[in-house]
Amino acid sequence: MKQKGIDSFSGKRIWIIGASSGIGEACAKSLINQNARVILSSRRVERLNTIAQEAKVDQALVIPLDVTNDDQLATAYEKIIKAWGGIDLLLFVSGIYTPLRADDFDIHIAEKTIDANLLGPMKAVGLVLQKMLQTQQGNIAIVGSVAGYSGLPKALAYGPSKAAIINFCEILYYDLLPKGIGVHMISPGFVATEATAQNDFEMPALISAEEAASEILKGIQKGEFDIHFPKRFSRFLKFLRILPYPIYFWIVRRFVKI
Repeated sequence: MKQKGIDSFSGKRIWIIGASSGIGEACAKSLINQNARVILSSRRVERLNTIAQEAKVDQALVIPLDVTNDDQLATAYEKIIKAWGGIDLLLFVSGIYTPLRADDFDIHIAEKTIDANLLGPMKAVGLVLQKMLQTQQGNIAIVGSVAGYSGLPKALAYGPSKAAIINFCEILYYDLLPKGIGVHMISPGFVATEATAQNDFEMPALISAEEAASEILKGIQKGEFDIHFPKRFSRFLKFLRILPYPIYFWIVRRFVKI
């Protein structure tokens, strides 16, 4: 049994958490152009308001929030229910990335990363799931990363947070497929955003946020669970997962020059 996609985004109510920049902003603008009704959430309300200006009247709701704040998340969803009655798609894009290696490990950075990248989407899913189960329809899409496939340098907190997202999405898919609720696990490679601008190394197969948004939305429409891109990079990392550790570590040391 394969999950259904979304034939058209036109008129669909889509809550984008992390909409103010990067992939989230690109998805928001594309969905607005496709006549979707979008709820724009992130911490930066000024950026959200700028994006909302591109929408038609009553096509966009701006609801700022911090994903690590339980009360703000709950209040945001209450506003959505009151205004639009619910959502058809939760698109969780928000996340943080701080380069971190063992010789500069900071547990406080790790805690913030896990809070935003793992507990944040879990909390959002927890909010929307009850109504989706009642109606037996809806879609949940969570942006993780290929960094969750296996251990990579400078991702001592980020990598584990994204590995956990993969596990979370896999179990969600297993549980929700019989209920008619679509689940989409999104694993981008390197995308040119404010987060990756911190990297001081060459990023292979780097793509734009607009290219990433196109891949994500096409994958959701097709009903794909495992949305990963760019394929020339993500498939290579998938291959590395099946190799014995001595070979895996040798390849990483040889090709990751950091």
